[in-house]
Amino acid sequence: MSIRIAPSILSADFGRLESEIFEVASADFIHVDVMDNHFVPNLTIGLPVVERLAQISPVPLDVHLMIADPDRWAAKYAEVGAASCTYHFEAANNPLQVARDIRSTGSRAAVAIKPGTPAEAVFDLLTEVDMVLVMTVEPGFGGQEFMREMLPKLGALRKAAADAGTDIWLEVDGGISVETAPEAVAAGADTLVAGSSVFGHLDRAAAIANLRVAAR
Repeated sequence: MSIRIAPSILSADFGRLESEIFEVASADFIHVDVMDNHFVPNLTIGLPVVERLAQISPVPLDVHLMIADPDRWAAKYAEVGAASCTYHFEAANNPLQVARDIRSTGSRAAVAIKPGTPAEAVFDLLTEVDMVLVMTVEPGFGGQEFMREMLPKLGALRKAAADAGTDIWLEVDGGISVETAPEAVAAGADTLVAGSSVFGHLDRAAAIANLRVAAR
């Protein structure tokens, strides 16, 4: 199984964001957290910044929308350059239509679930999305402790996808490090979001390489 690493710019220096992104060019994706201070109690960046990041990034953007009303906004983020666009199941009025709207732009559609949302909630969407993001922290802030009790969701999702005859990516976000990455992969994850465990090191390429080794 190929493991993908997606450093989260939530832990980057926003004052030198372009150079920070190029320092993680050995990653598979750049994870971009969009927060609106409504769905989560934090505020980050919006559509114009994501559009510009898509223009300059050396690797594709994995945009994670922690926002209210993804029904209105998700496809717009895909249209401006998100290679993968993740919306929260809990925030969507029509989760199925949001996935189809994202896919209609040519981007990969992904649905995220918070720690309190069971894996079963998104089983009906598994043939309509390309990835499911299992949050291993409460969404909103970086640097939180990894919630191991979320790992069984990955196995349940992997089995449900196989039963549905579809092959999806399974992403984990929150508390991923060289210590927790092997646990996440063993549970079924193939895409790892890592914030401080990458941007907290001076040598970002080495931090990414160490995560890859740990995940194997």
